[in-house]
Amino acid sequence: QVQLVESGGGLVQAGGSLRLSCAASGTIFSFKNMGWGRQAPGKQRELVATITASGGETSYVDSVKGRFTISRDNAKKMVFLQMNSLKLEDTAVYYCWQSPSSWGQGTQVTVSS
Repeated sequence: QVQLVESGGGLVQAGGSLRLSCAASGTIFSFKNMGWGRQAPGKQRELVATITASGGETSYVDSVKGRFTISRDNAKKMVFLQMNSLKLEDTAVYYCWQSPSSWGQGTQVTVSS
């Protein structure tokens, strides 16, 4: 059974940076597309960044494009989300995603003014 464990969340000031990590186990990691989603209070969870199995292609929702960077290390079975120029509206619980429908437990990211 796949297990996805996020880390790296915390409190950061607007304009600051944070790097999230996701460790995968119980999965054929290198064959799976990965991503990061987030859920703010009162809102639906949205997928904000994805990366293909090989790491050759990435995609981002418009609201984070140019600020967030997703990457992966297949040897370590990890995926990362580098978040720069953070905004108040980035505040959410961030979840690691593995294709097609697996999610981690989430890590809180809070951006303060």
